[in-house]
Amino acid sequence: MNILDTIVARKKIEIAQAKENISIQQLEQCNFFNRSTVSLSQNILKENSTGIIAEFKRKSPSKGIINDKAYAVEVVKDYEQAGVSGSSVLTDTDFFGGSKEDLQNVRKEVSLPLLRKDFMIDEYQFIEAKNWGADVILLIASILTPQQVKSFTDLAKSLHLEVLLELHGENELNHVYHKVDMVGVNNRNLKTFEVDIEQSIRMANKLGNDFVKIAESGISNISTLKHFKQNGFQGFLIGENFMKTDHPGKACKDFIAQL
Repeated sequence: MNILDTIVARKKIEIAQAKENISIQQLEQCNFFNRSTVSLSQNILKENSTGIIAEFKRKSPSKGIINDKAYAVEVVKDYEQAGVSGSSVLTDTDFFGGSKEDLQNVRKEVSLPLLRKDFMIDEYQFIEAKNWGADVILLIASILTPQQVKSFTDLAKSLHLEVLLELHGENELNHVYHKVDMVGVNNRNLKTFEVDIEQSIRMANKLGNDFVKIAESGISNISTLKHFKQNGFQGFLIGENFMKTDHPGKACKDFIAQL
């Protein structure tokens, strides 16, 4: 069993417990469910946009603890002031140290488009995402069938949520559904955790130009970002590079200043 299988198995248990605690009807009646969402894809495409989606995460299966001292609200407010196009907030607890409270608390303080970063395998999670204040959800092709990508995208659209579809290999290109807003290519192999930038570029070329293309993982310097940009990527998901520092917001600001 690889790490993705382990995470999905745990996620199924979490979702079952969540459904027992609060119904879909309750989720639809409180918090941010009726708020108007903000478009991440449009933010990325704006003139002079940095294209950066700065991530808040405390740990990961590949790196262990990255930063368990930072506060989500403080960091994402700093990201916003630095000039990012959006922010990604981890809500998975066991493997990434996130929580729904991180997303909810950040939502109260920033106007940035926010991505709920999690392993979405059940319709219930999409209602949660809207309730918690997300503008965008992540679909990971590696854990979904093409039909699930289609049905989950349609559900997200009905909730006015944007969709970022994440691919890891060329064998997942058949998961791409024309209604997704953004297609991300994750440079990190989830089985070996190795990063292969050139594979991402090859995949981007096969995607065409119908989607906002997002480069994910392994972006630690300006030259790599510019290399991606020259090869058709418009957005750049960066987490560990900022979060591994004592002051993620300042690291983000300094990075953007180099652009």
